[in-house]
This record gives sequence, C-alpha cells and structure tokens, in this order.
Amino acid sequence: MTTLKDRERAFEAKFAHDTQMQFNAMSRRNRLLGLWAAQVLGKSDHDAELYANHIVSMDIHPHTPNAVEQALIDDLADYAEPREIRAQMEKLLQTAKSELLAESYDR
Repeated sequence: MTTLKDRERAFEAKFAHDTQMQFNAMSRRNRLLGLWAAQVLGKSDHDAELYANHIVSMDIHPHTPNAVEQALIDDLADYAEPREIRAQMEKLLQTAKSELLAESYDR
C-alpha cells in the first residue's frame, strides 16, 4: 500500500511542477512578446517595460481566452499580420521554455 501512496504523491508532485513550469513559460513568453511588440511599435525602454508588464498581466487576469493574442493583433494592426504575431508567439514560447529548462539545470 505504501508504494501506491508513494506513486500517488510522486504523480501529484510532477503535476504541480509541470503546471508551475507551464505558467512560468507562458508568463515569460508574454513578457518577451510585450518587449517584441514594444520594439515594433517604437516604444522607449521605459514604455517598453510598461507595455510588457501590461501584456503579462492580461494573461494573469484574462478578459478572454485569447486576450494576449487579440491585444497584440489590435495593437500591431498597422505593423504586423496576425499570422506573423502567432508565429512570434510560438517562437517565443519555445524560447521561454528553453530558458526555464536551462535555468533549472543551472541550479
């Protein structure tokens, strides 16, 4: 019976870890997206930081399921096509995951 409980605890710990890593990856991706979009929009360093923080907060308190994507599409309408924005979202998610994985190995 102990091994079953141990396996259950291990599964729960892995689930909690994976959920936290996914949240961290999405938050980091959104920050990178915000900085990318701010650069496309020509924002200054200070305004770029504020914009990136705004994008991150949208996903923490979502207005709609795709709040970040829609905000970027709206904000970048004159600068980038939706498919380019979605491609950047995918690319930066992979970057964020790689960075988090590298950081976990450095510990």
